Amino acid sequence: MTTLVDPTLSLSAEAQDLLFREARTANSFRDEPVSEEQVQAIYELVKFGPTAANQQPLRLLLVRSSEARARLAEHMSGNNKAKTAAAPLVAVLGYDLDFHENAAKTFPHFPGIKDAFAEESSRHASGRDNAFLQAGYFIVGVRAAGLAAGPMAGFDGPGIDAEFFPGGTFRSVLVVNLGQPGPDAWFNRLPRLAYDEVVTTV
Repeated sequence: MTTLVDPTLSLSAEAQDLLFREARTANSFRDEPVSEEQVQAIYELVKFGPTAANQQPLRLLLVRSSEARARLAEHMSGNNKAKTAAAPLVAVLGYDLDFHENAAKTFPHFPGIKDAFAEESSRHASGRDNAFLQAGYFIVGVRAAGLAAGPMAGFDGPGIDAEFFPGGTFRSVLVVNLGQPGPDAWFNRLPRLAYDEVVTTV
């Protein structure tokens, strides 16, 4: 694709293309493994993305084994079952309901921050919101690693949580396939809203 170089952006045109303009949601993947080192490199980059009060509620479950993949696929919807079965690596992204237990470490200058999340309902709301924010960073990080991401929302979250974390505090928010894109990986690019349709100045 032809890239218009915008001098107001600090990223190179190649980096802009890699992360945004040419990056697509992949629907098929080549049979090439995604290493633990690649995933760790992605995390070590995206962990610096901001969250409210530095909560960092995101947790990752990496589904590698065929046995675990079959268990996960049972909770995926429609075509997502086959995509999950075929991807080199699947990551279940969720939040830790007890993220506030790390507050003394992650927000040390505010000793009372843990008490601000004493109510479980507030932890659900804030944990979910900020985990989705971190999920966005994660997808961009996958692209930065030269991989493609296939995020999916069609799944039974409570079913996945009960299957892999019975009685635990993990709550699923997104399932992401990772790897090198395979044949016919892309659907046609869908339209994006224009600046004037989105931005209002007051």
